[in-house]
This record gives sequence, structure tokens and C-alpha cells, in this order.
Amino acid sequence: MLHESRAAGVRSKQFPARLQVCERNITVKKGQIFEGVAEKVKFPNRGIVSGCRFVAENRDVLQCPTGETAEDESDGILTESWGTGETKEVRASGGQNAEAVGPVIVKNVIPGQRVLFSVRKKRSGKAEGQLLEVLEKSPLEQEFPDCPHFGVCGGCNYQTLPYAVQLKIKSSQVLELMREVVPNVADIFEGIKASPQQFGYRNKMEFTFGDEKKDGPLTLGMHKRGGFYDIVTVDQCRIVDEDYRKILSVTEVYFHKMQTPFYHRMRHEGYLRHLLVRKAVKTGEILIDLITTTQVCCSQTNRNGNTNKNGDGHLQRNISDNCRTENVLLDGWRQRLLSLELDGRIAGILHTKNDSPADTVKNEGTEVLYGQNFFYEEILGLKFRITPFSFFQTNSLGAEVLYETARSFIRESLEADGQSLEGKTVFDLYSGTGTIAQMLASVSGRVVGVEIVEEAVEAARKNAAENGLTNCEFIAGDVLKVLDEVGEKPDFIVLDPPRDGVHPKALEKIIRYGVEKMIYISCKPTSLQRDLVVLQERGYRAERMCCIDLFPGTVHVETVVALSQRKPDDYIEVDLYLDELDATSAELKATYEEIKDYVLKEFGLKVSSLYISQIKRKCGLEVGPNYNHAKSDNVRVPQCPPEKEEAIRAALKHFAMIKE
Repeated sequence: MLHESRAAGVRSKQFPARLQVCERNITVKKGQIFEGVAEKVKFPNRGIVSGCRFVAENRDVLQCPTGETAEDESDGILTESWGTGETKEVRASGGQNAEAVGPVIVKNVIPGQRVLFSVRKKRSGKAEGQLLEVLEKSPLEQEFPDCPHFGVCGGCNYQTLPYAVQLKIKSSQVLELMREVVPNVADIFEGIKASPQQFGYRNKMEFTFGDEKKDGPLTLGMHKRGGFYDIVTVDQCRIVDEDYRKILSVTEVYFHKMQTPFYHRMRHEGYLRHLLVRKAVKTGEILIDLITTTQVCCSQTNRNGNTNKNGDGHLQRNISDNCRTENVLLDGWRQRLLSLELDGRIAGILHTKNDSPADTVKNEGTEVLYGQNFFYEEILGLKFRITPFSFFQTNSLGAEVLYETARSFIRESLEADGQSLEGKTVFDLYSGTGTIAQMLASVSGRVVGVEIVEEAVEAARKNAAENGLTNCEFIAGDVLKVLDEVGEKPDFIVLDPPRDGVHPKALEKIIRYGVEKMIYISCKPTSLQRDLVVLQERGYRAERMCCIDLFPGTVHVETVVALSQRKPDDYIEVDLYLDELDATSAELKATYEEIKDYVLKEFGLKVSSLYISQIKRKCGLEVGPNYNHAKSDNVRVPQCPPEKEEAIRAALKHFAMIKE
């Protein structure tokens, strides 16, 4: 018999053992069901499942109406009874011709698991699958997950793994990525440093209002794994402490009792959107922010202006009978929060309005319901004022490990060359609330922080003043634009960009400063990998690299890299003769491929070698006598369009092949 089971957060079919492998030659198609073994997991969550065997054409044929499955023992062909006396073949045996397919990329798996998945995408000979069920646990896994919500909640992937195994997986993932681009990574990689706390480490959580199933009761928590609309209440979440769980529970119960509607992301109707909770580890101060729309919180009239009526034409009273004005509703919520017995202390209760259709926390106006709109945290002896939406590392104790690692990289790198930051100018780009900038201020001449979130910049300025630092300047704006406006040149640069890394154009401007040394702090190794390619091509070399785990139980990891400009001694001297290379001195400044890459990156245009040679001739640069000339006099040679000519000229200027 087939029966329902819930595993890996997906409701799926549990198959009798005799149905779990079907060996035959097969062409992989979307929707087909396979099983295989997770060989490894690439960052961030790309499981490589190999040895995949066909199970069924789709999910529908796995469950017949009667739930009965039959097997013809005479020829080994598996059949299903469909309640009509008719027998239908669903899978064929392959015998000696059995062939495994794969590998297939499947998310949310652990190395060593035997999993069941459906093919959701097939393109260019590669397939991606959606996890249906974990058939056999990995030898790496614990008997039970650390969190009761694991598998249903989409927040954590590694809650079934001992912490030492989590660290090993993350370290190996980063090392594998870096091996592809950093030639000396084996010599400079220093492994991974653990978070001081495995559980209850987060100082910030954004919970979402919704329902776990369509038209179900109000829930408040995290998105269900694999689902955009379903929300799972996570009142036993292990990556936050008990205060978070109490705040979440009392909020959900209160608004459920008041029958307050949540914001429906498809209809764009409703009131409740998110609950933001932040708590300092060192000071114990708590900031709570309720994010809602500006729509009427309870109403007899829907968004279209129509009166809601039941089948008898009478007004529906289930909501309106409990309706309160917004102020009364929020005051009741505030009172329940203040009545909680918490380990920490509530510093502020806020209400933020957000009518944006995007499913993100956006500040379109915040009012203080109680206390203040900020709290304080302490990192490495410095005090930081944190507002609701300013960036601050979500693991305070882990952040101390991260920043101390970065600080030691900077100090030891400079000392090795007999240098220091004394009297030097440091740029802290993507500075958030100014944590790194203020750590370096006491040993530097001047520190300039650049951050796009104005709220974070205001907090950084106040933080510096409260810490008695007078040599810090914080500028609000996009790094890409601000660098054009800053007049001074840095002696040292710290990069701590968001997940997507440094914008290519901004990275080019950073490289042009020509600083001898810089530090790159990355929260996404794939973005770091991409940026390191560019930095190394432009003369930088990775000297040290270390991972720090700020996110136990999840796939995420921080990486710190110390970079320095190559010195003359780092190069091998070779003699080049232009005659032997058949190249002009101008050609040696940039190859055709480099010009093409630059034009594509900066202008989004693809240009041919023919067009490049035409513009080089116009600019008086030498090219081969027959380079890209037509082989026949009758052939019409295409001419470079004006738009592409302008882009090519810009590339030639960039590579100093022609003057500005």
C-alpha cells in the first residue's frame, strides 16, 4: 500500500521497498520521478545527486485510486490496479541494460542521503530536481534534528548535522570554489572558525504573517520550505533565544484573537505583514517592530468598495464585531508585549507602514509606540546604536570573531612590510553602522565609511560620537557614485559588500585607487569568487583566507581575504620581441578579447574583432596589414555602428591605447 509521509518538508509518497528502484534506459523528462544518492553539496544549496534510477513518469501514477499496487512476478513488470479490473504498466525493468542517469542538481539534501525527487527543469543536457522525500538518512546525520520545525520551515538546512560536520562542509565548499580561481589557495586557506554559540545566536529575525494552508488560521513565522505563500509558525525556533519565541507567540495569539487579516501577497489585501525583532546579546535590549499596510485593519468593506455579505445577504459580523480602531488594536498589542516576562529588556516597540507589493520589509514611515527607535549592542569594547533597518551582523558574538580576524589580517599584513595604519586614510566601503570603521579608527589617521542606507549612516555617526572617535566620516550613498565625489585617495580599503558582491563598475573604480593592500569580507563565496577573478587579473594577490561561521544550522558562511598588490619580485622576467609576436606596442596593451569583455561588461554590447580593427584604424593604431580584410573584392564588409564605435573607443581609452 502507498501511504502519506512528511519528510524534508515536502508531503510525498512513501513507496514499498520493491517499488523503489526501476532499472531501464530512459530519456529524462520534466516531471519524471527518480531516486539517487546525494554525492556532495555545492555552495550554497546545490546537491549533486548521482546514480539516479527511474521510478515513475510522474507523481500521478504513483497513487492509483484504490491505492493498490500489483506486480506480475512472471516478467517483473510492475503494474497498478485502477479499480476497473484493468491492469496498467507503469514501469519496465531494464535487466542487463539498466542505466543510471545524472548527476542531477537537487536542493535541500545532505551528502550521503538517498533521496526521491522529481525532475523540474532540463536544459542543455543538465537536469534539476525537486526533493520529494529522503528515503535513507546520511551517515553524517544525527538521529533527530536539533529543531522541531526542521524540514517544514525553509530557514535552516543543516539542523540534522552535528556542528563539527556543518563546519567541515562549509569549509570544503568555500575551498572548492576558491580552487577554481585562486592558484595559491591551498597555501593560504586557514580553514573555518566556529560561532561561539550554535543555538540562540541571532540578534535579528524577520517573521512573516500568513497562513500554513489556504484560508487557514493566522500564522506568524517563516516561509514553508519550497513554498512562497505558506507560512509556518516557528514558536520553537532554535537559532533565537526564548525571548523571541515569547514575543512571536503572544503576537500571533493576540492578532488571531482580534481576527486581524494578514496581507495577501496575490490580492494585495490585508493589514499584517511582518514582525521584526532585534535583541542585543551584550546589553539585552530588545527592539520590536510591527510592519503593516495602511489598509483599514478590520472592515466590513473590501478593497473594491463592496460590502461583504454572507449567503443570506446580511453583513458578516465575524470580523466587524471585534473590530477596533488601529490605535486601540496596536495599544492592546503593546500592552501584551510589556506584560511578558523576558530575560532582556524592551527598549522600543514600533509600528512601520509598508504598502510596497514586494514581499520585503520596507520602511515607509515608522512611529514609536513605546520607548525609542533604537537599541545598543557592544562589539569588541565599542558601543553601537542600532536602528530597525540598519545593517548589523546578525550574530553578535560571531561578529566579534569575524572582526577580530579581519583586524589581525590587517595588522599582520602591514607589519610584515614594516608598515601600519598610523596617519593613513582607510576607506570602509559598505560600512553599515560603522563597525569596522570604528574598530580601525583608533589606529588610523582617518576613516571614511560609505553606506547606501541613510538610517545606518546616521547611526554610524552617532556611534562614532558616543565612542569618542573624531576621525571618522560616514557618507550616505551608493559606493559606485560616491567614489566619484570623494576627493581624497585611500591608503587602505576594507570591502564588506552585500550578498551580490561589489558592482563591476564600482570594483573597477576601487582598483584604480591602486592601494597596496585591502581586506575583502564576503557573506557569499560565489560573489567573492567572481570578484577575486577581477582583482587578480588587475594585479592583486590573495595572501590569507579564512572562513567564519556566523550562521550555524544554515548553508551560509562568511569569508575574510587579505589582498595585496603584486610586487616586481612576484614576476618572472621574460624577453618579448614584437617582431616575433607580430604585434604592435599598442596591441600589447589589450587583446581583442579583453576589449570585447570590457565593452560587454560596461555597455552590454557584443562587438566583433572586425569592428575593433576598424575603430583602431580610425584612431591611428596599427593592425595587421590584412587583418579582417575581405578575402574577395566583391564581398561587402559590414561597418561598425556608431553605438558600438563609441563603446570600442571607450575601451581603447580605458586600456590607455588612445588619449582621453
